[in-house]
Amino acid sequence: MIKRYLLVVNLVLCCGNLFAQSVPKWGGGADQSVQSFGFSFSYVSSYFKIDKNPDWRKPFIDKEGLKVADSLNSISSPNSVGFAVGFLYRYRITDHLEVRTTPSLVFADRVVNYTYTNASFNTSRTVQSTSVDLPLGIKLKSDRIGDFRGYILGGIKYTQAIGTKSNADANLAPIDKHLKNIRGFGSYEAGLGCDIYFEFFKLSPEIKISNSFGDVMLHDNNAYSSPINKLGLHTLMFSLYFE
Repeated sequence: MIKRYLLVVNLVLCCGNLFAQSVPKWGGGADQSVQSFGFSFSYVSSYFKIDKNPDWRKPFIDKEGLKVADSLNSISSPNSVGFAVGFLYRYRITDHLEVRTTPSLVFADRVVNYTYTNASFNTSRTVQSTSVDLPLGIKLKSDRIGDFRGYILGGIKYTQAIGTKSNADANLAPIDKHLKNIRGFGSYEAGLGCDIYFEFFKLSPEIKISNSFGDVMLHDNNAYSSPINKLGLHTLMFSLYFE
């Protein structure tokens, strides 16, 4: 009889453990305050969206009448990868809505490939870019379920290049000229992610895309920018935010 009672008690305790909810993690108190701070690390993948001029295939003739490059077959921009480190500031409007800014220092070069009828002219131009991103976004959050909640976000950002000179190729031969971006431009962005709560901090994995407004190319009279009417920048970022 005693063994039967012990068996029942053990079953009740086991069932209680199975159905009892764990106490939600505090998350460092990030959601309890109106404003909070954090930092981020990001993987960056980007490429140019290329809008070509109607006569983009024709050989490039410089101002002295010399043929610099042959007829073009294609212009393309593959995905290029980089990274970013940033700072997070969050301001809570309601429990499900907040405004945030995540200034970041971005190290991400981009590449444009040129192929010609004469393959000996084939080349790639690397647009070297170290920039500061200054975004402002709205974050819409779901209800919290245990130590998890999902969210979506959208906003705009301004990108400012640093450490680049527009005349860096002034003394180079025409065939060695650079393809260059303007120093500052705006973009719109959208993404989704989730907040995961731990005892002393909140971790937020996030994926986000952005597309530039207008044209980001600095128009020079050389063999690499002349065939292009407009460059747009498409960027995908995977970030980990610690708050």
